Amino acid sequence: MEDILKLKGKNIVIMGVANERSLAWGVAKSLHQAGAKLTFTYRKERSLQKLTKLLAKSGIAAEHIVACDINEDESIKQAFAEINDKAGAIYGVVHSIAFAHAEDLKADFVDTSRSGYAFAQDTSAYSLVAVAREAKPFMAEGGSIITMTALGGERVLDGYKVMGIAKASLEASVKYLALDLGADNIRVNAISAGPIRTLAAKGIPSFNQMLHDIETRAPLKRNVTQEEVGDMSMIMLSPVSRGVTGEIVHVDSGYNIMA
Repeated sequence: MEDILKLKGKNIVIMGVANERSLAWGVAKSLHQAGAKLTFTYRKERSLQKLTKLLAKSGIAAEHIVACDINEDESIKQAFAEINDKAGAIYGVVHSIAFAHAEDLKADFVDTSRSGYAFAQDTSAYSLVAVAREAKPFMAEGGSIITMTALGGERVLDGYKVMGIAKASLEASVKYLALDLGADNIRVNAISAGPIRTLAAKGIPSFNQMLHDIETRAPLKRNVTQEEVGDMSMIMLSPVSRGVTGEIVHVDSGYNIMA
């Protein structure tokens, strides 16, 4: 097959695969089809076991699997150094990590705890900054970094609460990172995905209503799939999108354009 997307043999790091419904897993499947070499990170031993089983079930071969706690700077630094030692130069990074405490998603936003607010920001937004910083030295030939956001970072979505604030911070970080890393020919973009039933989505009380709203109000009158998000992510990682950086690319059946 012709390498139209120019990703064959490219080393890409995927962070955030929790299970087969994860957005990061959708990206992994698309990149696998394009011939990219995939390295996965995991946080805990339980996550490693789930990831290993998922890879075996799918037939997708991981070049490497590396431990990385995105709440710890030293762990991120060690992870990318290890990835470089094992795989060589890195071309792309998929950051698909977000988390907030359940109690901070159930309570009114005004009652968000200080620690819960800080944790959501650290895990969901600052982690991208830390990842970009540690990946940069090993992306000497340039490349692409993408992250996953949602419409709740741009406008108020009932029930999204502290995660919406974290996504807003993430999107601003994308733009400032794009400015910083552009001189190194490293692009930074975000995919704003419509609601998909992932592990993270379970914590959003209004999730089912979000799905219904898109089916009834979005121009395409349907929800998006994991595969559609994966394919657009693949394009944003590919050299074919080499003129695009600092963008928030919506994959939501057009819902974001509706008033």
